[in-house]
Amino acid sequence: MANHLDLEEQEQLDQIKHFWKQYGNAITWALIVVLGAFASWNFYQYWQRNQATQASAMYDEVERAVKSADAAKIDRVFADMKDKFSSTAYAQQAGLLVAKQYYSSGNMDAAKAALSWVADKSADAGYQAIARLRLVSILMDAKAYDDALKLLTASFPTNFEALVADRKGDVLLLQGKKAEALAEYGKAYKGFDERTEYRRLVEVKLNSLGIDPLGDSEVAKGVATAKSAGAVAEGKK
Repeated sequence: MANHLDLEEQEQLDQIKHFWKQYGNAITWALIVVLGAFASWNFYQYWQRNQATQASAMYDEVERAVKSADAAKIDRVFADMKDKFSSTAYAQQAGLLVAKQYYSSGNMDAAKAALSWVADKSADAGYQAIARLRLVSILMDAKAYDDALKLLTASFPTNFEALVADRKGDVLLLQGKKAEALAEYGKAYKGFDERTEYRRLVEVKLNSLGIDPLGDSEVAKGVATAKSAGAVAEGKK
């Protein structure tokens, strides 16, 4: 009986040896790949946490520089932030923050550069949208209306569409294109939630142009009237 069991065990052992000889190499490499991927993932997670911690600390430094209003220090710290942590959300926030400071201090070129960096480099569509809208404001101040409109044709997240339409209306109105401005204000008015304060601001703009935005028909009628008046004016020329 013992010999029979020994023979069975030996046969099983031989089968295992044969199996391992045939597939052992592949199994070993598969384990190496899986364990390597797991180790890489853990390292990446650790690196991400470490990056976020360091970026957060540097953002605090940017905030302190902005509060001090020391232009040279702001330039230096923001340059470090872009150089070391450009892919983090903290860097995008820092860009918006320093741009606001530059704008307040009258350094428009620096403000435009900071906002352009966020608009071009940010992986977050929301930060990109905010940067572009603020850039438009600077371009409007500079009377660069065509450039402002071009910037507003970029892709924006859906929840920014009403804001974009309102800003287009502002630019078009400054260009003297009342009918087109009304059309954009109409889009903005319809796009904002009824409870939004910004919607009331758009309503004030429409009212100032002789439109009471009670509904789609009112806005459309106002646009048609403005177009008609514009056509008459062109004819008189």
